[in-house]
Order: sequence, then C-alpha cells, then structure tokens
Amino acid sequence: MRRALEEDIFAGTLKPGDRLDEQSLAHRFEVSRTPVREALRQLSASGLVEVRPRQGAVVSVITLPRLVEMFEVMAELEAMCARLAARRMSDKERADLKRFVDECEDFEKKTDLEGYYAANKVFHDAIYDGSHNEVLADMTRSLHRRTAPYRRHQLNRPGRISESLSEHKEVVDAILAYDADQAGRLMARHVNVQGDVFTDFISTLPTGYVA
Repeated sequence: MRRALEEDIFAGTLKPGDRLDEQSLAHRFEVSRTPVREALRQLSASGLVEVRPRQGAVVSVITLPRLVEMFEVMAELEAMCARLAARRMSDKERADLKRFVDECEDFEKKTDLEGYYAANKVFHDAIYDGSHNEVLADMTRSLHRRTAPYRRHQLNRPGRISESLSEHKEVVDAILAYDADQAGRLMARHVNVQGDVFTDFISTLPTGYVA
C-alpha cells in the first residue's frame, strides 16, 4: 500500500495538498484502517505526507525556499554520481547508457511527455548505478523520489524536453570520454534549476504545489 501511494504521488495522480482519507484508502485497498494509518505514518516519516490538525493526512506541499534547497542538493549528488560513473562504468554499462539516451531521443521526437519522463528515470538510474557507490546511489534515489512530482512538471515548460535531451547527450559524451570533472559539471547544470529557468519552472506548477 505504501509503495502504491508513493507511485501515485510520484506519477502526479496524487498531487501536493491532496487529502488522504483513511476510510477511502481502506476501501480502495480492501483493508482495515490500521494498515492505512501505518502506511501514512511511513509516508510522513519520509516527508511525502504531512499530518495537519483537523485535516488529517495530505500530500506534502514544499515551500519555495525548501524546493530550491532540495534541487541544489540533488544537483550535487547527481554530479557526484556522474563523476564516479565516468571513472567506474563498465563497457556494458556505457553501452547501456548510450542506448538509454537514444530511447529518450525517440520519445522527444514524438513529444511524448510520459514516455520521456519514464526513459529519463531509467537514464538517471543508470548513472546512479554506474557510480558503483551504493550509499551515494541510495541517497540520490531517495531525494530523486522526494522531488519527483516537481521534476516531472519541470518537463511541462515549452521546449524543456529538447533541452533536457541535449543535456543528457552532453553528460553521456563526457562519461564515455572518461572526463569525470566535465561529467559532474554538466550533470549539476542539468539538474539544478536557477534564474529565469526556475521562474519558468514554477509557472508550470499547478496551484497548491508549493507554498
């Protein structure tokens, strides 16, 4: 149940600010309210859900300063993954990474937002794994999941999919060239949201996504 609710949040089916009614969830999953409360408790501990007085559980809404901080940390973690991947990826992992970015390009050509988002996750996961540092990969995935609803909506900005694909290709070129420093710089730039780009990004978020 917890995993299913996580996926709903990450996919945008449940949006920040949406109320999570225990009785409705118990009916949906055909369970008593006790496991529902436990799932909500676990989601609250991870920061995906918050419990509000007299409102019950709702999908967390992040403040703008907090969102900026999360993207800053995310950029550094992903940059470290890219640096290590450039040094440590096997030949097969490098070939797979190239294939994954080609799959991203297929969805970009079709302007398939959902397909691109799924392929984008596979691409980033390959770099996390390619770092061959499980602690780093776990930390990065954890924050990636936390920012997933916001990263997803970043792709709504006109032209962003094409920009994202171009940035992917630059990162891959650096990794394939074993250029760790360049791979890290390019990945940090790819993930971080700054200046006018951040303003455009915020404009794509539905009302209630940030406070």
